[in-house]
Amino acid sequence: MMIIMNIKTIICSLLLIFCMHFAFGQGTIKGVVTGDEWPDGVIGATVAINDGGTVTEYDGSYEVSVPAGQHTINISYTGLETYTETFTIADGEVKQLDVYLKAEAILLETAVITSGKYEKPLGEVTVSMEVIKPALAQSTNSNSLDQVLDRVPGVTIVDGQANIRGGSGFSYGAGSRVLLLVDDIPILDGGAGFPNWSDVPVENISQVEVVKGAASALYGSSALNGIINVRTAYAKSEPETQVAMYTDVFYRPKDTLKHWWKDPGTPTPMKVGANVVHRQKFGKLDWVFGSTGYLDYRYIKNARDNKFRLTNKLRYRINENLNIGAYINANIGSSNTVFLWQNSEEGAYIGDPGNMTSTQSKRFNIDPFVTYQDDKGNKYRYIGRYFRTSNENANDQDNFTNLFYNEFQYQKNFEKPGIIMTTGVVSTNTNVNGALYGAFDFKSTNLAYYLQADKKFYFGKDAEGNVDETKNALNLSAGFRYEFNQLTGPTEVNGIDLGDGKDADAKPVFRIGLNYQPAEFTYIRASWGQGYRYPTVAEKFITTTVAGFPIIPNPTLTPETGWSAEIGARQGYKIGGLKGFLDISAFWTEYQDMMEFNITREATAIGFKSQNVGNTRIPGMEVSIAGQTSTNALPVRFFAGYTYINPQFKVFEEAGIPWTLTNPSPDGFTEGQINDYNSTAESNILKYRNQHTFKADIETTVQRFTFGISLNGASKMVAIDELLDFITNTNHRETAEGYAIFDARVGYQVAEGVKVAIVGKNLANKEYASRPGLLQPPMSFSLRIDASF
Repeated sequence: MMIIMNIKTIICSLLLIFCMHFAFGQGTIKGVVTGDEWPDGVIGATVAINDGGTVTEYDGSYEVSVPAGQHTINISYTGLETYTETFTIADGEVKQLDVYLKAEAILLETAVITSGKYEKPLGEVTVSMEVIKPALAQSTNSNSLDQVLDRVPGVTIVDGQANIRGGSGFSYGAGSRVLLLVDDIPILDGGAGFPNWSDVPVENISQVEVVKGAASALYGSSALNGIINVRTAYAKSEPETQVAMYTDVFYRPKDTLKHWWKDPGTPTPMKVGANVVHRQKFGKLDWVFGSTGYLDYRYIKNARDNKFRLTNKLRYRINENLNIGAYINANIGSSNTVFLWQNSEEGAYIGDPGNMTSTQSKRFNIDPFVTYQDDKGNKYRYIGRYFRTSNENANDQDNFTNLFYNEFQYQKNFEKPGIIMTTGVVSTNTNVNGALYGAFDFKSTNLAYYLQADKKFYFGKDAEGNVDETKNALNLSAGFRYEFNQLTGPTEVNGIDLGDGKDADAKPVFRIGLNYQPAEFTYIRASWGQGYRYPTVAEKFITTTVAGFPIIPNPTLTPETGWSAEIGARQGYKIGGLKGFLDISAFWTEYQDMMEFNITREATAIGFKSQNVGNTRIPGMEVSIAGQTSTNALPVRFFAGYTYINPQFKVFEEAGIPWTLTNPSPDGFTEGQINDYNSTAESNILKYRNQHTFKADIETTVQRFTFGISLNGASKMVAIDELLDFITNTNHRETAEGYAIFDARVGYQVAEGVKVAIVGKNLANKEYASRPGLLQPPMSFSLRIDASF
C-alpha cells in the first residue's frame, strides 16, 4: 500500500509540474540597446520587467527570462529617453527587441560628468551647473568658445578672461580662477595660466559643462572660481560630415566721428571663415577629423586675428573592456592685438600704435588616453597631455612653454553600501622661458591626490511599500584633494634675494555637497567647497611694458585660498508640451590673500604688479529658467538668467585724499586705504565687476524657418583702476555705463542637411565696453551656411 501511495504521489507531482509548465512557462526576451552618443551599445542601461530585470552589458546587449504571458518592459539610461513597450511572450519563445534611446528632452535629465567625474543627471548635481549644446554656437554664429560662454547666466568674459559670478576681475592675460578643460584635461597656458579660446574645437563639441563655484577639491589649482569642461564628440554608427562657412561684416558706429572706414578705398572690417568636421567608424576604430580657419580684419583699426587649426580624435576599442586613443590639436595664428584705443573722440575704434602687440603663435597638444573596465564594473583611466606653446611677440614679449600632464584615475562602485568612489593622482610639469619672463628659465611641478565619494539614499515608498526612486532621494558628495606646488627659477630678481630659486607650497582642500529630491522633478541642493590657487609664472615674474607703463614682477607673491558656499533649488515643470526647469540659488564666496594686479611705485617707475590685495567676499544670488516644447507644431527653446553680486574688500577705509598720477601708492597707507585709493568707486566694491547681469535667448522653428533673439545685459562697471581711468577718460566715461545688447537671427532650411542663416548682433548699435580702453563691436551682420551629410 505504501508503494502504491508513493507511486500516486510521484504521478501527481509529475502531473502538477506538467500543468505548471504549461500554465507558467518561460520565455526569453533579449536584444541590444543603442542610443544617441552610444552607437555601439549603451553600457549599464536599466532593463526593468515587472519586479525584475537586468542591466545591459558592455556591448549594450541584455537577456531576461520571464514567465509566459503579457509584460511591460522599461529601458532607461541617464540623459536618454525611457523606452516602454508592452509585449506578450509564449512558452519557449525567444523574443528579440532592439531599442534605440533618443536624447532626453527633459533638461533636468541631461547627463553631466564634471561635477563628480562620473555621469549623473543634471538635476541631481550638488552644485550650480549650466550645460551648453553645440546648437547654440551654430545658431548664433559663435566661432569661439568665449562667444558662447558670454551668453551663459552668471558668466562674463572680460577681454578673453572668464569670470563666474564675479570671482575674477581683469588681469590682461595672466592667471585665471576658472579652469578650462577639454575632455577633462586642463588646457590653460602653462606660463600665464590663461585660456586661449582658439585651442577649443568648437566645430566638434558634444556639450560644454560650466560648474559655478570652487572646484579645487577635484580639479586643483585654477578651479578656484569654477570649471568650464568641453566634451568633444565621437563618431556615431553612420559616417557624418559637417561643413560651415561664414562671413561677418561690421556696420558703421552710431557716432560717425568714430567711423574710420568711411573714406573711399578703405576696406570695411570683416571676418571670413570656415570649419569642417568628419566622424566615421572603421571597424573598432573611431575617427574624428576637424579643421577651422578664419581671417579677422577687425573693427579696431590696425588690429587683426588670423587662425588655422587641425584636430584629430582617435579611439580604438581593443575589446569590450579596453579602449585606447588620442586627441591631437595643432593651432597656428598671427595677430595684432590692442590694449588701448586712441584717446580721442574719433579714436575709440582705432588702436593706439604704442599699445599694439604683434604675435606669431604655434600651439600643439597630443592627449593619449586608456580606459579599462573590469568584469566587476571597476573603472581604470589614464589621461595625459603634452602641450607646446610658442608665442613670438614683438616688444620683447616672446614666451615658450612645454607642459606635461598625467592623471591616473580609479573608480569603484560599492554596490552593497551604494557608494561610488573616485580617486586619482595627477602630475603636471612645465618648462617656461622667454623675454616676457625676464629671459629666465622656469620649471614648475604640481603633484596632487584626490578622493571623492558619492552616495545616494532613497526614502520614498510607493503605494505597495516599494522604493520609489522619483522622490525623497538624497545625494551626498564629499571629497578632498592634497596639492603640492614647486616653482624653480632665478635666485635674484630686481634686487630681491630668492635663495636657491625654489618656492614650494602645499595645501589640502575639501568639499561637501548634498542634493535632496522631495518630489519628482524637485531638487534642493547645498554645497561648500574650498579653493586654492598657486601663482602662475606670469603673475610672479612677468617683465614687460603695456601702454607705456611697466608690468613689474613680484617673486614674493603668495598663493590665494578661498571657499564658496551655495544653497539652491531646481524645479522641473511640464505644462502641456512645454518642459524645463526654474533654478534659484544664493551663494557666498570668500578669498584670502586674493591676487590682483594693482598700481605700484617701484623706485622711480609707476606700473602694475600682481599683489596680494587682502581678503574679499562676494555674496550674491542667481535666478535662471530654461525650457523647450516637444510639439512639432511650434517647437520653442529658451533660457534666461539674472545674476546679482556684491563684491567687496573685507578691509576697506576711505583714503581721504584724491588719487594723483605722481603719488599712486602713498606712504603710510593701510591696506584698506590702498584698496579705496586705487579704485574709481566711491564705495567698497571690487574692481572690474558688473553687479547685475542678465542673459536670455529664445528660438523657434516655423516650417523651414528658424527665428531667434537674444539679450546680454550688464550694469555699470563702477570700479576700475584710477590709472586706467586717467589714460582712457576721454572715451571711457561715455562707454562705461551699463548696456543691453540685442541680437537676432533667422535661418532657412534650403534642403535636407543644408541651412542658411543671417545673424544680426548689437542691433541697437550700442557703444559699450566690457573693460576700459577697448570698445566692443558695433552692429554687425553675419551670413552663415551649414551643410551636413
